[in-house]
Amino acid sequence: MAFSELLDLVGGLGRFQVLQTVALMVSIMWLSTQNMLENFSAAVPSHRCWAPLLDNSTAQAAIPGELSPEALLAVSIPPGPNQRPHQCRRFRQPQWQLLDPNATASSWSEADTEPCVDGWVYDRSTFTSTIVMKWDLVCDSHALKPMAQSIYLAGILVGAAACGPASDRLGRRLVLTWSYLQMAVTGTAAAFAPTFPVYCLLRFLLAFAMAGIMMSTGSLRRSPNWRHAGGLHAGSRADPLGLLAVIEWTAARARTLVMTLNSLGFSFGHFLMAAVAYGVRDWTLLQLALSVPFFLFFLCSWWLAESARWLLTTGRLDQGLQELRRVAAINRKGAVWDSLTPEVLFSAMREELRVGQAPASLGTLLRIPSLRLRTCISTLCWFTFGFTFFGLALDLQALGSNIFLLQTLIGVVDIPAKTGTFLLLTHLGRRPTQATSMLLAGLCILANTLVPQEMGALRSALAVLGLGGVGAAFTCMTIYSSELFPTVLRMTAVGLGQMAARGGAILGPLVRLLDVHGTWLPLLVYGMVPVLSGLATLLLPETQNLPLPDTIQDVQNQAVKAATHGTLGNSILKSTRF
Repeated sequence: MAFSELLDLVGGLGRFQVLQTVALMVSIMWLSTQNMLENFSAAVPSHRCWAPLLDNSTAQAAIPGELSPEALLAVSIPPGPNQRPHQCRRFRQPQWQLLDPNATASSWSEADTEPCVDGWVYDRSTFTSTIVMKWDLVCDSHALKPMAQSIYLAGILVGAAACGPASDRLGRRLVLTWSYLQMAVTGTAAAFAPTFPVYCLLRFLLAFAMAGIMMSTGSLRRSPNWRHAGGLHAGSRADPLGLLAVIEWTAARARTLVMTLNSLGFSFGHFLMAAVAYGVRDWTLLQLALSVPFFLFFLCSWWLAESARWLLTTGRLDQGLQELRRVAAINRKGAVWDSLTPEVLFSAMREELRVGQAPASLGTLLRIPSLRLRTCISTLCWFTFGFTFFGLALDLQALGSNIFLLQTLIGVVDIPAKTGTFLLLTHLGRRPTQATSMLLAGLCILANTLVPQEMGALRSALAVLGLGGVGAAFTCMTIYSSELFPTVLRMTAVGLGQMAARGGAILGPLVRLLDVHGTWLPLLVYGMVPVLSGLATLLLPETQNLPLPDTIQDVQNQAVKAATHGTLGNSILKSTRF
């Protein structure tokens, strides 16, 4: 008896699957807020140097006569590049001559100014506190903010590399439970970090634990029927480890639905992030509000069932039997208990091991020409998603003035982008959908380089459309990349792509440091990469309605057929001309 038959016996789509999916969807919503948190906890407010005449009551009392705050600001702070008060310099001595109505820019020189040696004064009208205010991450230290974001994203990369083998060795639920606890502890501790390096370390550890929940793992490779779920084993920005356990408990006919709900959980997380940040304007309280709930998820995770398929393939028959009977009871199929015997499970275990295939080496992907092209372009597309999405989405202040509205709009656009992509994949095909999504994203981002800063609404709309295009491209990519490679190499190729996406995510925030050479330069880089990826996608073959290749020979046969059809089509076209 195969495991799929066992699953039908205990219920592959019943009350147990509904409860476990809902529980994990709620945790996914809170999980996704951690990625966008620093848009608010690390927001950069308007600021200027601390100046005695403006911020010292004793110095103000010594001024003869009465001067308005605007006059005191003019003699204390020089104008910046945008003719507003400079954010990083102040006058060494008050420039009283500037009060003369006939004063010009030549009335003072750069030698009359100095850096903010006494600190900064921040505008607290939007946020009462952020990590930028706490550790003065402005002016010469402004690069520390994107560095902190890259350190956080590096934690996801390292965590995925560590948690994948751990989940195969120790089990899904144990790694999931530990990850919830680690996220709760490190997230809570980050709110009380005494120094910026300690804060970065705690955020790294939090991201490491997040990878244990959010990572895509190869557990579906043990299922002989996973391919019949439409190739959808990575239908969200990152598939939770706990969700993969749900998939291993879910009938093949319902796996696409489960992956769609998982993907929408990330979309709803954008709304949750905007709502919580709008109500909590202090970064410490915001960090706590988004971290403490993971203590509850830690407690609830003990209720989650371990993957019976994993238990069988690792020889834990007694535990597998116990979990199967538990699921049968929750699904109100207690009558099948007598059918669940050690002998039946032993037969299922042998079937699972028989159908399992050892993946080929990474070198195979690069050695065979037809696979080499697919690998390079697929990896480029994965990299583009991480690079562009996180580069833009982690700096919403650069895209518009109202970051709460922008955060909400990202969620609003994300939902139809995902659902619409599934329709386009069915009717338009994989390659056109992938290329169009990438090109749309890139062109929207590039268009923003031509829009003046004063047209904030248009800039925000183009940015949100660009991010929606990237999200649509990702949804397409998770399906398309699975269909491009044979079964023996599929998990290796997709794993390589996801590593590229995480590498791109680490580099994305650092590109913002180029804004010292021009505010348009980061947007130019963010826009060109999707355009190049979209054009490169046109070199890939179409896979719609084609059987998934099982062997390397299947891929080569598909390439030969495509070339034959292309040659035949050209011959017919030439003959019709004559």
